[in-house]
Amino acid sequence: MLSKSEQARQSLCRVVANLMLNDHVSLAIAESCTGGLIAAACTDLPGSSQWFERGFVTYSNAAKTELLGIDAALIQRDGAVSESVAIAMVQGAVKHSHARVAVAVTGIAGPEGGSVDKPVGTVWIAWNVRGKITATCHHFAGDRTAVREQTVQSALQGLIDRMVA
Repeated sequence: MLSKSEQARQSLCRVVANLMLNDHVSLAIAESCTGGLIAAACTDLPGSSQWFERGFVTYSNAAKTELLGIDAALIQRDGAVSESVAIAMVQGAVKHSHARVAVAVTGIAGPEGGSVDKPVGTVWIAWNVRGKITATCHHFAGDRTAVREQTVQSALQGLIDRMVA
């Protein structure tokens, strides 16, 4: 039996799948703090190869630079957990894939790594829906698992919201 969070994730992914298929577009995902959980949620659905193009797990700063083409100076200047890096990640996901839609997440899941300016639970999520880029900062509560789960659900819900807008 699936937990409530797994059921919610599955439900969101079904909606994302239908939107992608209806619009004849594919999805790329660039993940840092979630370590591939969004891609895993999407590919848990049978038939996801029809709309899920690829996922980038760019946990380290070097991976963000090497796989997504993010300027290391940007990461150094603003920090990996920032609006500018989330936007660069989502742009890189589209540029380095065949997808026209992308989601990117970067954050501090904890329990360590937070600061006064960026406490544990700070997560930036960016979306690129056919060239329109938006990003939002979230401050999720709870332990590492809770922060990551809230990030997955917010990334998927945000994608749905932008696809239907």
